[in-house]
Amino acid sequence: MEKIASFTVNHLVLEPGIYVSRKDRFKDTVITTFDLRLTTPNKEPVLNTAETHTIEHLGATFMRNHSLWKDRTVYFGPMGCRTGFYLLLEGDLSSRDIVDLVTEMFSFIRDFEGEIPGAKADECGNYLDQNLPMAKWVAKRYLDNTLKKIDEKHLQYRE
Repeated sequence: MEKIASFTVNHLVLEPGIYVSRKDRFKDTVITTFDLRLTTPNKEPVLNTAETHTIEHLGATFMRNHSLWKDRTVYFGPMGCRTGFYLLLEGDLSSRDIVDLVTEMFSFIRDFEGEIPGAKADECGNYLDQNLPMAKWVAKRYLDNTLKKIDEKHLQYRE
């Protein structure tokens, strides 16, 4: 059985950043999967489910309402290892192409006030597992420590 692409990335040297995880072609359409890595794998604590769930709700809502990207957004959601998120967008894109978008999304999450979208019993299968204060803290940390000073080392996987 072939090893999937994300399992070939050396997680011992991976740091927070924005990485192209893969590109899939469907006839004339390319879907680019981005690895939005928020924590250092196997060195830092993983994200708890409550803040991960809140980031998912806010990030997906942000992307599906973005004036330029809503029609090109395929998916935004957490990695099973809880060290980051996957963002799937239509187009043959590079990590550099979405730095401003990801910065805008995590600024939205950091600054969000009010009721979490989709966090009611009739809208979500686990609506009580939310933590807005921690989601905001995680978003601020990613912005301050990674996105605001991102360089090429944190935009491309290392061997």
